[in-house]
Amino acid sequence: MIRTQTSVLLSGGLLAASQAMAGDLLLWQTNSLSYLYGKNFAINPSIQQTVTFEHADKWKYGDNFLFVDKIFYNGQEDRNKGPHAFYGEFSPRLSFGKIFDRKLEFGPIKDVLLAMTYEYGEGDSEAYLIGPGFDLKVPGFNYFTLNFYRRQTEGPRPGDGVWQITPGWSYSIPVGNSDLLIDGYLDWVVDNDQNSRGTYHANLHINPQIKYDLGKALGWGEKQVYVGTEYSYWKNKYGVESTHSFDTNQNTASLLVKVHF
Repeated sequence: MIRTQTSVLLSGGLLAASQAMAGDLLLWQTNSLSYLYGKNFAINPSIQQTVTFEHADKWKYGDNFLFVDKIFYNGQEDRNKGPHAFYGEFSPRLSFGKIFDRKLEFGPIKDVLLAMTYEYGEGDSEAYLIGPGFDLKVPGFNYFTLNFYRRQTEGPRPGDGVWQITPGWSYSIPVGNSDLLIDGYLDWVVDNDQNSRGTYHANLHINPQIKYDLGKALGWGEKQVYVGTEYSYWKNKYGVESTHSFDTNQNTASLLVKVHF
């Protein structure tokens, strides 16, 4: 029943987003392609190259974020996915303040939202997330969001009914005639789930990007071409408990080039 309600609400978010685009309610949008190269990844092959498409937009009644990764394992093969894989997430949010035309501001909170995410990829990886979201006023930040999700997995694997806390942020620092942009997110699954298939363990994934606005520095236009690095720390990656014989704690950085269009 919970999964059905989650699916219906998420579908409603997708429908509302599509209707917003059709109804000329789009306030802004941005799209980008990124290339990353990194080593020392956990569980999957150590060396990875990733091409990522990202889309973000804000419309009259909320916002949307989408990314799709195409991951190449640099000549090696993952035992479950082969020489390459894909993974993506779609995260629509609906603003209660905008829907009801009321200011829901109190303390550091700018707005209250219904936050949803659909995770998808190869194999047994689908999940539906839903819960309350908040836009926060944090001095100096371009934005700061905080979402609380209840996770529901598709299929019989463990990981059902656990809670996830996800802050996201963006912060700019002037550097010479350009800017350094620090943005990213943190996914913290706070509890475990166990069934006949095994145990899904609490895990923490910190994934910031530190990027220099090369386009602005070279006079090509600001917020178009970035170079930098993406850092990934993931304790108990994929909810797999780290042991002395099988280390699932990921601690790595990747070189990054990102182009917005």
